[in-house]
Amino acid sequence: MNARTVVVAGVRLGRGSTVRLRPLRRTDVLDLALTGRTAEVEAVEEDMEGRVHLVVSLHGDAGRDFATGLGHRFFFAPEEVEPYAATGPVGPDAAARPPEDGRRVLVAGIGNLFLADDGFGPEVITALLGRSLPQGVHAADFGIRGMDLAYRLLEGYDAAVLVDAAPRGGSPGTLYLLDVGPDDVGALTDAPGAHGMDPVKVLALARELARQEGLALPRVVMLGCEPLLRMRGDEADVEVGLSPPVRAAVGEAAAWLPSLTEELLRDPRGALTADAARR
Repeated sequence: MNARTVVVAGVRLGRGSTVRLRPLRRTDVLDLALTGRTAEVEAVEEDMEGRVHLVVSLHGDAGRDFATGLGHRFFFAPEEVEPYAATGPVGPDAAARPPEDGRRVLVAGIGNLFLADDGFGPEVITALLGRSLPQGVHAADFGIRGMDLAYRLLEGYDAAVLVDAAPRGGSPGTLYLLDVGPDDVGALTDAPGAHGMDPVKVLALARELARQEGLALPRVVMLGCEPLLRMRGDEADVEVGLSPPVRAAVGEAAAWLPSLTEELLRDPRGALTADAARR
């Protein structure tokens, strides 16, 4: 049974929340090896005996993106996790909750860590774990899970920032901000990814799902990076790791996102100011 949310240390956790794992000594030795790792809550479930479990996937775990859709999922009791914000562990008085006006912004890293510079999006999400984000901003690594992202866009966010490699002809490491919107994905057609998650198709699917359910889609902005090493995905060998210019751009993007998301929180549909629209 899906319990949807659970309160831990005064913080309500649910799908999309970030936690740090603190497995108890009585648990499986393999779980103990994950002590201190940060993870994203995929679901909160209740078993037949009424016990609540958090289903989580580890940050930086490429196995979460297996093509089967199953990926790596782990189960922990509420007492085995601690709420975690971009600035570190949080408690009952922490500012990890949405702002009073209820606005929320999703930062979605997309890409394949095994395809060189295509791993830009997930690497930026990892870098954000050490930075402070505005209240109401949720950062998550979606890897190549396009279906998951399409459904997440239906969960009441006011704006979403897709972070991805975006070949547009500039110098490697150049960052682009593409304001595409849910009804205008033309700007993305020149920036296809090799990772199997086509942003155009994801947004088209989200738009159709929203139409069927009578829901509103958020404004969509893409923060893209010009890659140096482009792979199609059908090469004989994988290449793990970013090229030097794209690696340098990860830090720039992570430093840019707090001001960009703060601007989107203030006015999700407004024009971006120079501070938010430029590095």
